[in-house]
Amino acid sequence: MSDELHENPWTTLTSDHIYDSPWVSLTKHDVLNPNGNPGTYSVVHFKNIAIGILPLDKDNNTYIVGQYRYPISQYSWEIPEGGGKLDVPPLDSAVRELHEETGITAGKWTKIQEMHLSNSASDEFCILYLAQDLSFGESEPEDDEKLEVRKLHFDELYKMVESGEVTDSLTVAAVLKVKLMMIEGKL
Repeated sequence: MSDELHENPWTTLTSDHIYDSPWVSLTKHDVLNPNGNPGTYSVVHFKNIAIGILPLDKDNNTYIVGQYRYPISQYSWEIPEGGGKLDVPPLDSAVRELHEETGITAGKWTKIQEMHLSNSASDEFCILYLAQDLSFGESEPEDDEKLEVRKLHFDELYKMVESGEVTDSLTVAAVLKVKLMMIEGKL
């Protein structure tokens, strides 16, 4: 549906820049909501594109990464993912992230999904890729990453998503999209 058909019903009265880091900024907006009532809307602006890669080998094995995620205080199994700079082509960032986290390079790349991750509170945008025709080498994680790489059949990862064992949004979306592509005979 076209954006031109929908006018912005919000009125911004004032904006106050609250916080800034190399990765995000936070702005508090005093607004009139769509019903004309005053309110406050805080928006997190992300300074990178979220990139996720589902690597899939010829036998339908995939490779996920485990790491402790500070914001949720728990260990998370997820597809290789990270941030891509806005001035770098997203596919270049995907190639870099896959190699950094797993040591994998791919001969075939398919963009499978674009999405906003939490559009009620942030402008974070994500691009998901399927990586195929895989070659394996040594990973080169960033100095703030302590990663565990796990090889498993795609069906097992799908079951982990289906059961709720995997909750990372990029992973859930990529796995469901690839499963749908398999069902439709596109893979």
